[in-house]
Amino acid sequence: MADRKLNIVVWNEGVHEANNHPATMAEMYPEGMHGAIAGGLRTFYPDADITTATLADPEHGLSEDVLARTDVLLWWGHIAHGDVSDEVVERVQRHVLGGMGLVVLHSGHFAKIFTRLLGTTCSLKWRNDGERELVWTVKPSHPIAAGIESPIVIPKQEMYGELFDIPEPDDLIFISSFEGGEVFRSGVTFSRGKGRIFYFSPGDQDYPVYHQPQIQKVIANGVGWVAQPEHFREAPEVSNPQRGWYLGPDN
Repeated sequence: MADRKLNIVVWNEGVHEANNHPATMAEMYPEGMHGAIAGGLRTFYPDADITTATLADPEHGLSEDVLARTDVLLWWGHIAHGDVSDEVVERVQRHVLGGMGLVVLHSGHFAKIFTRLLGTTCSLKWRNDGERELVWTVKPSHPIAAGIESPIVIPKQEMYGELFDIPEPDDLIFISSFEGGEVFRSGVTFSRGKGRIFYFSPGDQDYPVYHQPQIQKVIANGVGWVAQPEHFREAPEVSNPQRGWYLGPDN
């Protein structure tokens, strides 16, 4: 990977922008949340090939050819998780198990791909009263925490609180606290197969969180970590339902 461009795809269901909050979204995210996230990443990865995809695109913009050349996929979803094709979810899962990096953002905790890879409900407590969120670094030695101030102050944000029904993470990097007293494991990592996963919760459709430089840096750090630049990945073979996922002779 060192001798070629990093290939990054930012996926967003794109439903709020079109149907639910068009006026608010047009003001905060004129290019959609995927556009804002991609724009932030271009600051840190000016030489990378960064593209976006949405639910409405053919095959949700995640065809076999696209995923085969994708090093990192970022996923934002909220109210249309059920509309995501199971075939596409299986395709994404196969590529994550084969080594593609996955960054899941905010309400993507309920995305089919996230719950399938983690094997739990990924449910949590929530309240949307526009409260202040403080994002505290609890593992400053992790590469994703490099250069991140603690706490990151988000003036207004949807509250996510425990219990967060996820497996024990490989790394707990960030914990958030809210004005109501709740806390939340807001930045965690997992490994599945050859792939790395980073979940980061700050970033709601009602607030301009993805424009905050420190939030953009966390996401960029997450992309760099899940990308595994030293790791050569071949597109995994199609699964055999009788034998499970085939990832190569060394697995």
